[in-house]
Amino acid sequence: DKSDPRSALPATARADAPLATSWPASFGLYYQDPPVDEDASGRAWYTRNQNLLVNYIEAAPGASFSRKGQIDEYMIIVPDDDTPYAVSAKGETKEGPGYQMIIVPPGDSEITLPKGGRFVRLFSTQSDDLNAKCSNAQTYAEPDPNIPPFKPWPEPPSGYKLRVYDLCRERAPGEYAPIWRCTTIMLNFGPPGKAKRDPSRMSPHSHADFEQCSLLFDGSTIHHMRWMWGIDQAGWREDVHAALRAPSATMMPARVIHTSEAQEVGNRMCDIFAPPRFDFSRQPGWVRNAEDYPMPDEAAG
Repeated sequence: DKSDPRSALPATARADAPLATSWPASFGLYYQDPPVDEDASGRAWYTRNQNLLVNYIEAAPGASFSRKGQIDEYMIIVPDDDTPYAVSAKGETKEGPGYQMIIVPPGDSEITLPKGGRFVRLFSTQSDDLNAKCSNAQTYAEPDPNIPPFKPWPEPPSGYKLRVYDLCRERAPGEYAPIWRCTTIMLNFGPPGKAKRDPSRMSPHSHADFEQCSLLFDGSTIHHMRWMWGIDQAGWREDVHAALRAPSATMMPARVIHTSEAQEVGNRMCDIFAPPRFDFSRQPGWVRNAEDYPMPDEAAG
């Protein structure tokens, strides 16, 4: 659809890359899957793809969640209003009311939610202790050859520190995004949807060498996915039309044609990539915090 700003993005396929993949999609169905962790602090689920790990948490009032010696930056999404929190790292503390995203520096960190509530931590898969908790870990026991080795983006010029960003409530007509990035992750999280998806204006596309995670916070959606046939019939897969409700995470492999169809007004879904995407980063105005995080040399060209 030419009205979709993504229609102007250049093709990014590598000349030497295969046209097909047999890699499966993977799901975290937090509305029905048993939690991986459950104790007085709340309930937590862990779902991964090759480079990204989603830790969805329903916190009890007053609960705290910490990381010790975290190897790299990570993000926290507090998606709802009236969800106060305090995040501490590198000797500073930031407080907020909710409906925000926080970038957390490497090292020791902690988040406390006085009233409880739901939030998500987004990590790279560079931490073995977190990878081991993922209910779908076996899917990624061997790496997908379509995806290059994980490489973080350059450090922020002003140094690692807590950074807090308000999530979007409105979007101008024709505007895409908003998008935020750090050294490890890119988050594309628009405002709540104002209508169901028009089935005559879908956006089927694929990514040559990276995966997409679609994390659904509210509503329901159908993720349509198609695997192109390769020369080996043993790797052929049937189309998937996954009807999911919130909360859930869907991991879409590289080279799989996909598009999502919101089924309700008020759907809230974000797309997450690790590391950040070159093509989105090259679009003027798409990344809200581009001044905080420079692109690598190969992305700037």
